[in-house]
This record gives sequence, C-alpha cells and structure tokens, in this order.
Amino acid sequence: MSSAFFPPGPARTVDPLLTMMADQAAKADESRHLDPRLIEAIKASDVMTLNATAAIGGTEAPILQIGRELEAVAANCTSTAWTLWNHLAVFHLFVGTLGPDHHDLLATIVGNREWVCFPAGAGSGVRGIIEGDKVRLNGRGAFSSGGRYADWAGTAFVLCDPEGNRLEPMDIRFTVVAIDQQGVEIPPTWDGNAVRASATDDIHYTDVVVPLDRCVQWFGANRAESLRAVPVVSPRYREDWVGLSDIWLGWMGVGVVRAAVQDAIESIRDRRSIMGKVMATRPTIQVNLGHAAALVAAAEATMTTACREVDARIDAEIIPDEADYLRQMVLASSALSQLGDALGLVLRSLGGNGLRESGDFNRRWRDFQAMPLHINAHQDRVHHQLGRFVLGEDLEPF
Repeated sequence: MSSAFFPPGPARTVDPLLTMMADQAAKADESRHLDPRLIEAIKASDVMTLNATAAIGGTEAPILQIGRELEAVAANCTSTAWTLWNHLAVFHLFVGTLGPDHHDLLATIVGNREWVCFPAGAGSGVRGIIEGDKVRLNGRGAFSSGGRYADWAGTAFVLCDPEGNRLEPMDIRFTVVAIDQQGVEIPPTWDGNAVRASATDDIHYTDVVVPLDRCVQWFGANRAESLRAVPVVSPRYREDWVGLSDIWLGWMGVGVVRAAVQDAIESIRDRRSIMGKVMATRPTIQVNLGHAAALVAAAEATMTTACREVDARIDAEIIPDEADYLRQMVLASSALSQLGDALGLVLRSLGGNGLRESGDFNRRWRDFQAMPLHINAHQDRVHHQLGRFVLGEDLEPF
C-alpha cells in the first residue's frame, strides 16, 4: 500500500494550515494570487520564524525540519511553498549580510512575523545616490517571489554620483526596503507557467529613501567565502543561503512528486484500459509506478542526508568550506533529476485519459518544472561548478 511505503511525516509547524493551503491551491493557480486569508494565517504562525535563531527571537528549527515543512506545503500548494521557501532562504541571507550591527532590525522583523523577498534576478538594476545620511534608490529588481505578500524587499544596488554615473571602482551595497513605503511599486505582472501564484513580479523603486546606516557592503558572488570570516549573529548564518535554498528546493520536489505518485496510484486502482483490462494488473503499470515510488524514496534519502550534514555542522559550529557548499547544490540537483524521472513515469502510466481528466497532475507537473530550472539548482550550473572544483580549476563567480 502506498501509505505504508510513504508513511506520514513528523508533526510540523505548518500542519494546522495544510487544509487551507490545499483548498485554495487550484483557485490560486487560476487567479495567480494566494488566498489573502491564507497569507494572514501564515503570518500569524511560527512558520515565519523557523529559520531565525533564538538570538533574534526565532524558532531556530533544524534545517531538516524546515525541509520537511516545505515538503508538506508543496504537496498541498506549490505556489505557497515557493513563497515560503523564498522567505526562509532570503531571510537567512539578510541576517548573514546585515550582521550583528543590525540585530534590532532583524529581531523586529522576526517579532512582527514579517515576510521578506529578494528581487535580484536577471534583469535587475538599482542605483543609489548618497544624500547626507540617506541613500536615494531608483531602478528595478526582478523575480520578487512572494513580493505581493511581503513586508520587506532586499535590495542590492550600485552607488552612483549625484549625476547618476556609476562610481569607480564599482561599489555595490545591500539594504532592506519596507514595501509599504512611498516609491515602491509591484505591478502584478508575473505570468509564469509554473508556481503561478508565487507573485514573482518585478519591484520598482522610484526615489525610495533609506538610511545610509542600513546599507552594508554586498559580497554578491563571493558571499559563501565572505560568510566564513565576517561577524555573524549566530554560527548558523555562516551557511550560504544558496546552498540552503537548494536543499529546501529538493524537499519541495519530494513533496510535489510524492503527491503525484500517490494520486496516480489511487486513480489507477479503479481504472480500466482498452478492452476493459484492470490497469492495476498490467505489468508495465506496476513497473512504472514501482520505479517512480523508488525514485521518490531515493530523493528523500538524499535530501535527508544533505540536511543532516548541515545540521551537524551548525551544531558543532564548524565553518563550511567550498566542498560543503557544492555538496548541498549537487545533492539537491541529483534528487531533482530523480524526481523528474519519477514524474515522467507517472505520466506514462496515466496515459492520455489521465491528462484529459480533471485533477491535480497537470498543475503539479507544471509546478515541478520550476525547481530544476531555478538558477540556484540548475543542473548545468552546479555540475559545471563541481567539475571545475574536482579538476582544480577556479570556480565561476556564481
């Protein structure tokens, strides 16, 4: 039985919210917006504080627990999981980048259970001009997953002179901007094929003013190396956010594909094929679904190992090295590859009738495609980096 092979996971912080997530998932996919009542419920819960340490008022959940939380959310509504994943990963980045000097600001964000996002994807371009003790920002940040639901946006910007010309040598800073302040706009333009309600819009800054003392040096491409040396709020924040985002992305993939496999098993039990033969008795159906279930189990084991390695390092206050960081990326990428193969086997088993009928498979199929395509876990990038590393070549900046 599938329930015996895929037993229920441990108790999770998100458990009281899962039914609400599932009930609005199809409508959210169609409308491209999560239910406002769900957003309110999430913000009122401890889910928002899972990746914050006790030093700043957080739950300080193990990395593995956060992965299992996101797995459960993704199985019920992947758009919701995507936005929470972004919040938890980029908040980790914010704490590491802002550091102990901004303890009070970080503690306030945690205490108020405020949502954060980080629009800094391809196509971003924000410029800042120092005016006394303030900085004036103008430009656009791309890919603000969860931006419509968020309270703060992380902003990397290049400093310019009063005429708007970039300073040389280039000086890039980072700050956080309150989304409800004047000059911040988020047109609802996200038109993604997958995770449609993730609100991955652009954020536009027009004469947005932030305090100069809230602006810190941006390490950008060498962030993982820098985090090994700079002062941090807690040893947890020496871990690089990209590596953590990858292993949590892998857990979301486990949740989505596990749900697709279980749904297929349930539907095929009562389905008949051409000439009336019971589909569950067909050897190819048995082989394909058995193989799919095995691949999900293998991916789950891989992500469990990845998380336990990080948790052990954090507990022992061991500073991660480049090999540790690359292991996070490649383990997640490998798991996502297995999960993609599992979805293909489910599709082969469902056949044309499975696609013709109403159900969640098509949405889950689309949502999953965003995971291996995300630049953090993209197979081409991570395998290229690992290849350079094992050959003794210098790594690419990202």
